[in-house]
Amino acid sequence: MSASPVWHPFTQHGLGEPIPLVTHAQGAALHTADGRRVIDAISSWWVTTHGHCHPRIMAAIAAQTQKLDQIIYAGWTHEPAETLARGLTAIMPPALTHVFYSDSGSTSVEVALKMALGFWTNRGEVRHRILVMEHSYHGDTIGAMSVGARGVFNQAYAPLLFDVGTIPFPAEGHERATLDALEAACREQPAAFIVEPLILGAGGMLVYPAHILADMRAICARYDVLFIADEVMTAWGRTGTLLACEQADVVPDILCLSKGLTGGAVPLAVTMATQPIFDAHLSDDRSKMFFHSSSYTANPIACAAAVANLEIWRDEPVLERIAELAERQQARLDALTGVTGKRRIGTITAMEVPVGDGGYLAAIGPRLLKHFRERDVLLRPLGNTVYVMPPYCISDEDLDAVYEAIATAF
Repeated sequence: MSASPVWHPFTQHGLGEPIPLVTHAQGAALHTADGRRVIDAISSWWVTTHGHCHPRIMAAIAAQTQKLDQIIYAGWTHEPAETLARGLTAIMPPALTHVFYSDSGSTSVEVALKMALGFWTNRGEVRHRILVMEHSYHGDTIGAMSVGARGVFNQAYAPLLFDVGTIPFPAEGHERATLDALEAACREQPAAFIVEPLILGAGGMLVYPAHILADMRAICARYDVLFIADEVMTAWGRTGTLLACEQADVVPDILCLSKGLTGGAVPLAVTMATQPIFDAHLSDDRSKMFFHSSSYTANPIACAAAVANLEIWRDEPVLERIAELAERQQARLDALTGVTGKRRIGTITAMEVPVGDGGYLAAIGPRLLKHFRERDVLLRPLGNTVYVMPPYCISDEDLDAVYEAIATAF
């Protein structure tokens, strides 16, 4: 077979690493063209919640393909999008009254930033600075990169990125410095503060306590700074609750959701906003409308998948499964030796391999990838940080195999 013309994301093709061809998937397992069964220990990049090819979601997709595949969403609507929006406003905090559709986590963040700036502009106030947290990651489009940590992910694109104010990560024992820095920055009247609640994903699975999230929200409210919660990774039960913000009793002004929104089956994202955000764009002046869209905004097939996901959350004991998986993860993490920084939040565990350098480009990274690949386990370390974020349906046998692969890596 000739070399593939495909250019893969976050892949250095010059290393010549094998790229398996996946033919089908079910539950927590992927199946490859050469007959291997691979345990999906990272939910296929944090998206698959209930398991691959969940029957209810697949049935909803199949049914929708026979009715309406795609329609412009500017000035038109359809039943799956309306049903989904009502379903979301029913289970999310009541203050989040409006749902704006987009296509991915990155674009949901772009939408949130534009909503925040439009809010202040339409109110006639000059506020455009965005505050961010150190080590954060919010996506790979220009705005999302701008509000993420500067470094290897985006150093080549620095001329395109806008300036932001950075608040230090609330590391254990240094939480006061974070809160003081945020308060000082809020006194300068920025437009918004965007944060990954409770755990920073691509920045190294860094965990911080709920009371710090609550304190940061309170500071923003005190200075009338919009609070944006990027729950693209943290929502849909990953941290143990539907939203990570629940654990801090926090309601953001703007909420970003994607990944598990459709159970991970197809791409879809929403940005939810409070009434004042919507009202700032509501006018008989067409220049104050919200200027954002994409060709596939609120795609009916994707919305139908998300409606099925909401029905699973409504009808099945999802939170109980999540709690059970969290306990099973903790037991295996406790038994693991040879690693440092062991931590868990909800169904996510993480740890560091105490070998050589750290960071995303740590030399041990490719070796770990090879080790896990040879053991038919899909784990994708963040440099020397290994994390486990499986679908909620993973069996004890598969979970044992995952942690055995980690234990034998050292």
